[in-house]
Amino acid sequence: MNESTMQRSTGGTLASASNKMVECSHLDRKRPVHLPNIERQNQPVILFVTVCTKDRKPVLATERVHAALIRVWPQAVQYRVGRYAIMPDHIHLFCSPTSWKPENVKRWVAYWKRLATIQLRDLSPIWQRDCWDTQLRKISQYDEKWEYVVRNPVRRGLVDAPEQWPFQGCLNELRW
Repeated sequence: MNESTMQRSTGGTLASASNKMVECSHLDRKRPVHLPNIERQNQPVILFVTVCTKDRKPVLATERVHAALIRVWPQAVQYRVGRYAIMPDHIHLFCSPTSWKPENVKRWVAYWKRLATIQLRDLSPIWQRDCWDTQLRKISQYDEKWEYVVRNPVRRGLVDAPEQWPFQGCLNELRW
């Protein structure tokens, strides 16, 4: 789109066009889209999911919460959890659907959050209402995201090396 086309389509100047783009991207970041999984021939469906606590309360990085999540994730059978890291105020995990027509990941996350909340009632309200999810397209994205995830506790000054963080692991190997 050239400058004059952009000015006409936005009803004004380029500045207003860029402001509208910023406004739209800001709206998108407030409400995740949760697109359906895309099936690709001979490639697995692996999602990268981030779940935050309500008001970013730092209540998750404990043995008790870690144990509760390890118990509830296998009960939420629509997706299989692979690698994960539990930070004080959010969780990163990789998951893969267990069937050809899985429910939307948003519903799956809501289900296991409810199961975890039942076990952790004294921490309630625990969770932010929604989650963020991204379908990985290639193995390099999986490796890049995992590198980011395991370095999170180091960046936050919680440990000196990624392997020192006790609230991470792998429940199932998600093969690329």
